[in-house]
Amino acid sequence: MPELHLYDVIRRPLITEKTAEMADSQNKYVFEVARNANKIQVKEAVEEIFDLEGKVIKVSTMVMPAKRGRRGRSTYIRSRAWKKAIVTLEDGVSIELFDV
Repeated sequence: MPELHLYDVIRRPLITEKTAEMADSQNKYVFEVARNANKIQVKEAVEEIFDLEGKVIKVSTMVMPAKRGRRGRSTYIRSRAWKKAIVTLEDGVSIELFDV
């Protein structure tokens, strides 16, 4: 398996009402990450990209299943499966990107 670059690990931040509330109240930030990235790679990428050396407390990852659709009797895949990471930071630390 090839080594992932820091900017290949994190695909995009997920900004929804629920993730904005998590960022405000619990200091948790949500990202879409590469399917083959592990928690250690996600932690290193977030610390390096957002200049948060040693500020990441915890990383949780989960694979979101593909969405399936139906047309008549046949089924198809509307969206592929993807991986989500929830990154918890220390109190008092925030990521400026999410302060919209």
